[in-house]
Amino acid sequence: MEPTPPRTTGGFATRAVHGATVPPVGQHPVSVPIHPSATWGTATSAEVGDLLTDEVAGYVYGRYDNPTSTALHAVIGSLHEAPAAWSAASGTAAIHAVLDVLRGEGRVLATAMLYGGTWALLRRLERDAGWKVDHAPLLTAADLRAALTDEHTVVHVETIANPSTAIADIPAIAAVCQERGVELVVDNTFASPVLCRPVTLGATAVVESATKFLGGHGDVVAGVVAGSDELVGRVREHVYELGGSLGPFEAWLVVRGIQTLALRVRQASANATAVAAELAAAPRGVVAVHHPSLDAHPQHAMVPTMLSGLPGALLAVDLGSRPAAEAFADACRVFVRAASLGGTHSLVLHPASTSHRQLRDDELRLAGLGPGTVRLSVGVEETEDLVADVRHALAAADDHAA
Repeated sequence: MEPTPPRTTGGFATRAVHGATVPPVGQHPVSVPIHPSATWGTATSAEVGDLLTDEVAGYVYGRYDNPTSTALHAVIGSLHEAPAAWSAASGTAAIHAVLDVLRGEGRVLATAMLYGGTWALLRRLERDAGWKVDHAPLLTAADLRAALTDEHTVVHVETIANPSTAIADIPAIAAVCQERGVELVVDNTFASPVLCRPVTLGATAVVESATKFLGGHGDVVAGVVAGSDELVGRVREHVYELGGSLGPFEAWLVVRGIQTLALRVRQASANATAVAAELAAAPRGVVAVHHPSLDAHPQHAMVPTMLSGLPGALLAVDLGSRPAAEAFADACRVFVRAASLGGTHSLVLHPASTSHRQLRDDELRLAGLGPGTVRLSVGVEETEDLVADVRHALAAADDHAA
């Protein structure tokens, strides 16, 4: 039988407000509960102040902490083998928080092979907040040494670049940053902790859009940061003071998605490998295919070490022209024409007009894409269906070949 919670006394309205009390539960729930309460009661007035100033551990207000979010932070820290982790309302909010905490008064050096939303964020911070930001290709230690100056205090790179799939040599880049006393932030969204754990490779912090592989089902927007206890403490204050906290329901969705993360990433990587092979074997119409599984990929040899032997679920194909790229995307039947990536559904996107629309032509070239580039985020559908879909789309694109 169910436990009997204590009964509230008083008038009807009082009992309506206070009558639903938490029953005593002796069993441990298998699934992490959702704690939607925006505030928590205390035994004394002084305890409210102690909680707000972190004098004692506990919960006081939902913008600061939430038990469901605490569960998410614990699993993110564990997966990234980092001392601590925190969440934010989006991946962009997470990037903003960690870069703002680490940059001090110095310059930010960001890779040119960058997600368009991060380009837009950094441009706005330059324009409205006085940030000083530089961009350069940052895949190797030599690249970093050529671009780094004494004014830079933080470097920002992506494990796997969006959408070119170029792989950054995180250990070598981290070594240069440590040598020069510069902080390193790695956006690991394309890889997920299944493929790469940048903190273990020397990065100061790792950020991910949990909207993507971590959540994995296209039903939540969230971001996470992992790093040292001291750094995460500062990120936490930044997030709640600027109002970017993640809600409990969103935290629960990410926790739920993480439970199948390894299975989904492995299957999606296998599917992407098959799709990349099909595209690379096309007799005409395809200028280039970018996926780390292919021998022709510049960093193919890094997959066993940097990416735990898995090439990832994202790939890009250059079809030579915008009309051909749009015809390919429009002809897809299994791949959905939609933004985002890293979920159960396979998605197709034309970056130059969508995810990277903020970039000028020269910036698009630095990011490793052109007007004919199509990005495919491969999901967990049947491999044969995905291969047949790109074969059909290639036939449609062939009519618009440059």
